[in-house]
Amino acid sequence: MKRLLLVLFLFFINECIALTTTPSITLLKNNRKVNEVPLLDNRFRIDHKVEKITLLFFRKPGSPAVILVKPDGSKYYAHHAMKDEMLEWYDEASYDLITIENPTPGPWQVIGRVQSDSRIMVLGDIELEVEPLPQLMFRGETLKVTGQVTNDGKPIDVGYFRDVVSLIVEFVSTNNDQYDNFGAGTQSVTEFKDDGREFDERPMDGIFTGEFKLTFPAGEWQPEFYIETPILKRRVAQAPIVIAEPPFDFDLTLANSADLSHELTVQLDQSIIKPETVIFQGKIFYPNGEEQLFTINPEARLYRKLEISNYDWGRYQIEFSVFGENINGREFMAKLPMYNFEIERPIEKVPELQAPKINPLLAKLPPPEPEPTLSTGTLVSIIVLGNIFIMLIGWLVIRIFVQKKPIKLKIKLPSFKKKQSSQEAEGSEVISNETNGSKNNKSGDILNLSMDGD
Repeated sequence: MKRLLLVLFLFFINECIALTTTPSITLLKNNRKVNEVPLLDNRFRIDHKVEKITLLFFRKPGSPAVILVKPDGSKYYAHHAMKDEMLEWYDEASYDLITIENPTPGPWQVIGRVQSDSRIMVLGDIELEVEPLPQLMFRGETLKVTGQVTNDGKPIDVGYFRDVVSLIVEFVSTNNDQYDNFGAGTQSVTEFKDDGREFDERPMDGIFTGEFKLTFPAGEWQPEFYIETPILKRRVAQAPIVIAEPPFDFDLTLANSADLSHELTVQLDQSIIKPETVIFQGKIFYPNGEEQLFTINPEARLYRKLEISNYDWGRYQIEFSVFGENINGREFMAKLPMYNFEIERPIEKVPELQAPKINPLLAKLPPPEPEPTLSTGTLVSIIVLGNIFIMLIGWLVIRIFVQKKPIKLKIKLPSFKKKQSSQEAEGSEVISNETNGSKNNKSGDILNLSMDGD
């Protein structure tokens, strides 16, 4: 398989530097002519033996994609990659990554706001090198990792790599059922950049340096480091390692009285660490909100003791950071899981109530008769009548004081005289009607038209 050439184009404003070797890409000499087209003098030559080439242009962040001018004068734009199968174009915020199959041999030109303070170089065999992790590690430990991207075994010192390349660290469970991390999957630990920030030692030197903490479960893991961008795709998998539990055991002795202190004993495992090099420091959080810093200096003994003030009942928390050297001579730094213990609130005893003393003379008296109580029906009737009375009083108050209307009580008494007189009138009327021979019905009076003597 032919070697893939990755060409990084970073240009000087005044002149281009020719390569000292004889690569497949060469530079044309700058003729120092001023042209109105920006960066028209940035040229390069592609050899006729190149079958596939990858070009990388770093430009001003936010500027449009560059334009490639072929030897025949025709141009390549970023959108041409959608239709041309021979062209691939990654248009990112600060760079263009272009891959061309069977490029036209001859002088090429690039137009765009490319970075002006660098040079051109040819990349050959790209590799990722990572320092192996130590074999003896435990959970909570902080590790330092160094990785490097090389070109034909030499480091790449192009500073713009910090914008597009980052080193990602992962731990993959080996699914060994003999360990606690069986079935734990993949733990993504951290991501490093060559920007000189945080734990990176120097920016733009091609070396990725960083630290991370082993906060995931103990067990057998396989470390993996990879760089995966449109520019580079490299992965390094190291041999499986075993992350052990912290080599410390804790034993708490509670105080017997309020005047004494609690005592926490820390046992050290000398099969993993050297006891005489171990230093503890941390903080105690008391139930009343107070905090206390502490330091335990190294000793040759296999245990350490920590005095904890007795603040009665509540929750106590102890934060441990440990520094020392393991049996392999490697210095380590670790943060242990928070140690917690809780003292329950004491139950206060309530004094028993003494039975009242009974006068013997009163004891001989007969018991008092029970007071009469109202039945449920009587109580309900009283409540209903009371509510009705309250409503009536309220109505009277509203009518007199709010509506200002007098109270008129219209009571009609039956009148027997009137009724009797009306009955007598009706009787006389009937008699008169019979005498006159007239009739009364629903249609009105009927006149009697008969003549006397007939």
